[in-house]
Amino acid sequence: MELFGIPVDFILFAATLLGVALFHHYVLQVALTGLAVIAGYKILFAGFKTGAGVAGFVAHMGHEWVLLVNLFCLLVGFALLARHFEDSGVPEVLPKLLPEGWLGPFVLLTLIFVLSSFLDNIAAALIGATVAASVFKRKVHIGYLAAIVAASNAGGAGSVVGDTTTTMMWIDGVAPLDVLHAYVAAGVALVVFGIPAALLQHKHMAIAKDFHARHRIDWARVGIVGFILVAAIVTNVTVNLKFPAAADHFPFLGVAVWVALLLAIPVRKPEWSLVPDAVKGSIFLLALVTCASMMPVEKLPPASWQSALTLGFVSSVFDNIPLTALALKQGGFDWGFLAYAVGFGGSMLWFGSSAGVAVSNLFPEAKSAIQWLRHGWFVLVGYVVGFFVMLAVMGWQPHPPHKEGREAPAVIEHIEPSAPPAIGAPGYQ
Repeated sequence: MELFGIPVDFILFAATLLGVALFHHYVLQVALTGLAVIAGYKILFAGFKTGAGVAGFVAHMGHEWVLLVNLFCLLVGFALLARHFEDSGVPEVLPKLLPEGWLGPFVLLTLIFVLSSFLDNIAAALIGATVAASVFKRKVHIGYLAAIVAASNAGGAGSVVGDTTTTMMWIDGVAPLDVLHAYVAAGVALVVFGIPAALLQHKHMAIAKDFHARHRIDWARVGIVGFILVAAIVTNVTVNLKFPAAADHFPFLGVAVWVALLLAIPVRKPEWSLVPDAVKGSIFLLALVTCASMMPVEKLPPASWQSALTLGFVSSVFDNIPLTALALKQGGFDWGFLAYAVGFGGSMLWFGSSAGVAVSNLFPEAKSAIQWLRHGWFVLVGYVVGFFVMLAVMGWQPHPPHKEGREAPAVIEHIEPSAPPAIGAPGYQ
């Protein structure tokens, strides 16, 4: 069923995302309502690829449950991991690493970028904003706040443990090396937006550090963070290399993170009080991901660098999680370009990414789209420049659908060697 040539599925999905963008205080209710409406429409009218009616919906969710459980376990688990890192004392030592002059604000952005490569980008942004509030005596320019968010999002773009979107790709079977080249664009963007942001902040309020303060690093917590990340990486790599078929039937990655968290309890207990809010936020994101999984992606425009670039701008208005889910379902993207676009693109507006929302909660004056664009214009410029530098250096190299790629070896093993096809025959290259 279509309306003005657009499938009703997409119209309902767009209405849900628009509701999330407009009603920030009721995002969970909006997401769950959108999920119920879309699921009801598919059950009653459109059907699923797995069949029609309730049976089709149950079969569809039977394919999706591993991704959803993995994502839920990681989102909640990484919230506890981030608190371990914050409580380690490392963030309190960061101001000592900042040089004088405008280089101080730029180095802070670089540290946020690096932290976000292995720490959730929300945690990296909050750590950076907290340090900025201290060294700038809370006189942080809104343009620099935009740069803090951009640095956290850029830093996670090329790492499968640095951003929810790249973690989703990893869970879905995209190899970590297939998103690594997003750092080509992210590194360029950091320089493009970081220098003017640092100059702006230095002019607004120069850095002020207390070198006499003494801070002790809790190396046990630092070790726990490393242990959890290593457990997640080793588990995912091992399962995908040794047991690729099993990865589609059990949430190994999420379970590995929680096993590592629980094993570390005798050393340091997690901050369990974070779990309720983390669960609430995870349910919101999973509702949007489930909505995206029900979209007829075969009716979307073909994957291309133009569509990836566009998704970056779209993610500044709509949540990048469901956009990533749609792209994964569609396939055919260069995953490094997609990771950069959906990961960094949300930085262009304060509500375009979870990191932006978190930082704006610390600095309410940042909750103005007009002021964010006016003073943080260099973030938009950095996104575009970074994208096209990566396009020029790396070229657009779309990956075949990774799910199909997993199954290919099993088919090839049963094909007997034969003579090359004749010129003009099917299969000739």
